[in-house]
Amino acid sequence: MPASEVDLLITGAGMAGLTAAARAVHDGLSVVVTDTATDVGGSARFAGYAWTAPSHDVMDAHNPDGDPALKRALVDRFADGIAWIRSIGVEAKDAQRILNFGQGHQFDTNHYVDTCRRLVLEAGGELLLATATERLVTEEGAVVGADLTSADGTHRRIRARHTLLATGGFQGDPGLRTTHVHPHADRMQLRSNPRSTGGGYRLATEAGAATSRDDAGFYGHLIPTGIPFADPADFVDMSLYYSEHALLLNLHGERCTDETLGDHLTAMALLDQPESRGLLIADARVFRDWIVGSYVEGAVAVDKFALASKRGGRVGLAADLDELAYLPEEWGYDGETVRNAVKLFNETATAEPVPGRKLDALPLDEPPYYVIETEPAITFPFHGIRIDDRARVLGADGQLIAGLLAAGSDTGGLWHRAYAGGLASALVFGLTAAETAAGKYLP
Repeated sequence: MPASEVDLLITGAGMAGLTAAARAVHDGLSVVVTDTATDVGGSARFAGYAWTAPSHDVMDAHNPDGDPALKRALVDRFADGIAWIRSIGVEAKDAQRILNFGQGHQFDTNHYVDTCRRLVLEAGGELLLATATERLVTEEGAVVGADLTSADGTHRRIRARHTLLATGGFQGDPGLRTTHVHPHADRMQLRSNPRSTGGGYRLATEAGAATSRDDAGFYGHLIPTGIPFADPADFVDMSLYYSEHALLLNLHGERCTDETLGDHLTAMALLDQPESRGLLIADARVFRDWIVGSYVEGAVAVDKFALASKRGGRVGLAADLDELAYLPEEWGYDGETVRNAVKLFNETATAEPVPGRKLDALPLDEPPYYVIETEPAITFPFHGIRIDDRARVLGADGQLIAGLLAAGSDTGGLWHRAYAGGLASALVFGLTAAETAAGKYLP
């Protein structure tokens, strides 16, 4: 088995891995990057914004149970991450508001990952695509590299001072999802690249890594039920972001969450409901102001209702409140119960509806009514490998596993049933991993 020696071996060529690789070669380190895919980029190719909470207070308010050190690192180092993007010639636009509390920057993620690849190769780094990392090599409790197998069956051992796991999470593995996310997590469509199947997670746990809590949840969005994603553009076009201003009723015609806190949180709540599906109901105001509008400034506006209808989703248009009682029987909802639930909400909206409506307490009283049956789709899990704020992997005994780093969606602990930017996390902790490998000890 041929062997090589490098400063940093990276498993995964997505946002976190390529960020680490480009920063590492910039700092003079020798780098090898591997990926099971035939191209770089992973799910980052489908994104477009790096954003997070603008302050520690805001982060703590929206993600109170996340790891304090990781939260602090993300907020403190985010500006440096944006500066890094710009420093390699990729435009990151001026800061703008994201969701109801975040702040971030739009940038061309395809340009970014392709630029990182170019920088790595120009610096003499090696990129091994269609290559599997079979196992980590350990000596006296430290990780000193990994054994690789290429598509043609060639085996190779690479020794490294540091090995970074950045394979993008395990959302592509239904078994890991049901074990670590939710017993019904296998029901969800995959709203990401399909190759993130837990490679990094398995390598780390086999090496004795600690993992975060199983009840941490996942990042995803509501989508129309029964419509398969046709291509990655659907990940945005079919996401029903406007749910923050609509009502979500489960199969029993009951609200189960404060929808206004965020579509990504509502997606987690719906997974817990009977059959993990429900009716998303909007009135003319919500349609006009939110369904056909841009989710964030600069994004292309898509009529989500028209698209769901065109693609064969369960959609309905009720001329008035009473027409909501005539839902198709085969959908499985009691129409009168649904109508009465909307009527009750309108009567209590300006008082104290249960659950509450913290960020949009207006009634839905402007007909017609737009109905889409919806279900959650997963982008990545919040459960993952435990790291410290320097991207160093923690062992089950609480001690560091020497030589082993992790970043991006392979990691856990940062988010707990809350979310404030996955691309930002991959960017910040990818840079952090490279600086740790270079011996730069961050505060």
